[in-house]
Amino acid sequence: MVPPARPRRSPESPPPLGVTTSELGTEVAVVARHATAVELCVDTPDGERRVPLRWHVSGIWWDVVPEGLLAPGTRYGFRADGPWDPAAGHRHNPAKLLLDPYGRAVDGWVHWEPEVYGHVVDADGRHHPDERDDRDSAALVPRSVVVDHAYDWGDDEPPAVPWSRTVVYEAHVRGLTMRHPEVPPELQGTYAALGHPAVLDHLTGLGVTSLELLPVHAFASEPALVERGLRNYWGYNTLGFFAPHAGYASANDPQGVVDELKGAVRALHSVGIEVLLDVVYNHTAEQSCTGGPTLSWRGLDNQTYYRLDAHGRDADVTGTGNSVDLRDPLVVRMVLDSLRHWVEDYHVDGFRFDLAPALARGSHGFSPDHPFLVALQTDPVLSQVKLIAEPWDVGPHGWRTGQFPPPFREWNDRYRDTVRTFWLADVAREREGHAGHGVRELATRIAGSADVVGTDRGATASVNMVTAHDGFTLADLTAYDHKHNHANGEDNRDGHGDNRSWNHGVEGPTTDARVLEDRRRSMRNLLGTVLLSTGVPMIVAGDELGRTQQGNNNAYNQDNALSWVSWRLEPWQEELLADARTLVALRRELAVLRPALLPTFEPEPGRTRLRWYAEDGGSVSHQAWEDPRRRTVVALYDTLHEEHDRQAVALVLHAGSSGTEVAPPAVDGVQAWTVRWSSAASLPEGDELEPGMPWAVPATSLTVLVGQLEEPPA
Repeated sequence: MVPPARPRRSPESPPPLGVTTSELGTEVAVVARHATAVELCVDTPDGERRVPLRWHVSGIWWDVVPEGLLAPGTRYGFRADGPWDPAAGHRHNPAKLLLDPYGRAVDGWVHWEPEVYGHVVDADGRHHPDERDDRDSAALVPRSVVVDHAYDWGDDEPPAVPWSRTVVYEAHVRGLTMRHPEVPPELQGTYAALGHPAVLDHLTGLGVTSLELLPVHAFASEPALVERGLRNYWGYNTLGFFAPHAGYASANDPQGVVDELKGAVRALHSVGIEVLLDVVYNHTAEQSCTGGPTLSWRGLDNQTYYRLDAHGRDADVTGTGNSVDLRDPLVVRMVLDSLRHWVEDYHVDGFRFDLAPALARGSHGFSPDHPFLVALQTDPVLSQVKLIAEPWDVGPHGWRTGQFPPPFREWNDRYRDTVRTFWLADVAREREGHAGHGVRELATRIAGSADVVGTDRGATASVNMVTAHDGFTLADLTAYDHKHNHANGEDNRDGHGDNRSWNHGVEGPTTDARVLEDRRRSMRNLLGTVLLSTGVPMIVAGDELGRTQQGNNNAYNQDNALSWVSWRLEPWQEELLADARTLVALRRELAVLRPALLPTFEPEPGRTRLRWYAEDGGSVSHQAWEDPRRRTVVALYDTLHEEHDRQAVALVLHAGSSGTEVAPPAVDGVQAWTVRWSSAASLPEGDELEPGMPWAVPATSLTVLVGQLEEPPA
C-alpha cells in the first residue's frame, strides 16, 4: 500500500518565525528582507552543517528541514548573504554566524575580539567600521538552541492581583538572592533561588504582590566594560528576546535553564505573587553599526530591524548606540510574538517596558496611537496582563509621562522628584534659612497625579516610587548629597546629578547618633509616603532593609556585594523591615488608601473622598497652598459607603526641621483618632487623639491616624 503523500506548505505561505514543528515536519523561518541567500547552520559532531533555505516571500526566508536535524538540544544559527552597502543600511556578511532572533535558548557567551566583529583594525590601530570583514566569527559567538517547552505546570494559576491591591517589588535575580544565608550556595543568585522557601517567606512576609524582575532575556556585556574588567549587571543589553539568560540558572544546559525559570514562576504563583518582567525591546546588544558587533539582527536585515538615518547610520534614541525600529510591521510582530511567548510559555503576569517611548516613535516622533501600542491594547493575550511603561527615552521630546494609553500604567518621575524634594531637599533648604516648594505639588502626587496621568484612567495609572534600580537606594538618598560612581570606571561622569537627596550633614558613613537617627526617620518618611499614596506603589529590593550602594547611583556594572542585598541585619534594619511590613499591611487593611477611582473632594457615594487640612484643623487656604515655606499638611481620606464599611484615615505630613502642633480634623462620624503608625519613635502606636485638639507632632515625621467611628443609629 502506498503511504499517503506528506502535506506541503505553499511557498507563498511561510510558517511561524523561528523553529517550529507542524504536520509538515520541522520548519525554519527568519526575517531577512534584503538578503540574497540565507543558510541554516547546524552544529554537528562533524562540524557545521549548512542548509540553504529555499523559499523567500514577504521578507521571510523559510524551509522544511530534514527530519531530526533540529531535535531539542540542537545548536544552530544563520548566515545571510546580500548587499554590503553601509550607506544604504545593508551589512550582510556570510562570514558572520548569526543568532536566531526567535531562538528559545542561547548556549555560550560572546567572546569580544573586536577585529572579528565587523571592525577592520589596521596596523596603526585605526578602525574602518564600514569595511566588510570576511573572517569567520563562528568560534566566537553563542548559538541558538532548540528546546522543548512542554512543562508540567500542575494547577498553576495567575494570581491576577487587581491594580488597586498591587504592591510592586523591583528586584534583580542575582542581587536579591546572591547573599541569602538560607539559600543553598549552589542556588544563590539563580532562578531556583527565587522559588526557595526563604525568599518566598520574605516576599509574603513583606506583603508585596508582584515581583518585577530586571531583565531576564539573554544579554551580553558591552565590550567597553569587558576591557575595564567589568560586566553588565543589570541586563539592559539584549542578545535574544525569546531566550532566558543562562547566567541566572543553576542548571548548566539550555533545557534546564528554561525549566528552572518556569519552576521559579510556578513557585511564586503558589504563594500568590505575580511575576513581571522588565523588558528591553528598544535596543539590542549589537550597539552602533560603527562600533558594535554583528551578532543577529544586523547581519540578517540591518535596514529592517534598526532605525537608521539617511546615511545608513543608527538613529539612536536610547543612548546605547542603536534603536529597534518598530515602524516596520515585521519588527512589531517580533516584539508581540516575544511578549506572548513569555506569557504563554512562562506564565508571566506582565511587563515593564524600558524606554517605552522608543517603541512608539513613528516617522514624526512619539504617538500614543502607534500600531505597537494599539496592538497591545487589542491583543487577546497581552491586553489581559499588566503593562507598565517607563515613559521616557533620550530622543527628541522623549519625556512622555502621562501620555501612554490604557491599559498601561506608568513610572511617575514627577512623583519621585516631588516626594524626595519634600522630605529631603526642602528640609535641607529650611535648615539653611531658604524657602522650599511648599505642599501643593506633594498633595497632587499623593492624590494620584491626575494632572500628569489624567482623570479618566482611574487611580492606578501612576506607579509611585522614590527609588528604582537606577539611582540612589533609599538609604543612600539620606546619606549622600553627591553620587560616588568611581567604581564604574567612568571618572564619576555617569549617573544622574539631580538626585534631590540630603546627607543630613555628613557625606556617607558616620557614627554620629543624631545624624543616623535623622536619616532613618527620613527613610521611614519616604517609604511611608510611597506605600500610602493613591496609585500603585513600587519599592526596590533591599530598601526595606536599608541597603546601601555606598553612594553609587548607577551600579549597572557592579555584579558584586555593592549591588547584592545583604541579609545580615543590624537592629535598626530589623526595625525598618518591621515598619515596611506594617505599612504594606496598613495599605492592605485600609481600602480607602487604595481606591480604584481617583478620590473626589465633594462627597460621592461609593468613592473615596480626599480633603486637605492645615495645622489648626481648618481647610488649607489658597494662600497656604501657594506658600513655599509651608511644611505641614494633613490628608483626610474617608468613604461614604454604608456605615459598617466606612473608613476614615488621616495622614499627617510634617517636614519641618522642628516640631509643631497639629489638630486632627474634626469631621462627622469620627469620635477619636488612633495613631496606627508614625515615623517618629516618640509617637507609639495606639495613642488616642481628640478631634480638633492640638497635639505635638515631632520634626520631619509622617503619622497615620485611623478614625474611631461613631456607632450607627439603631
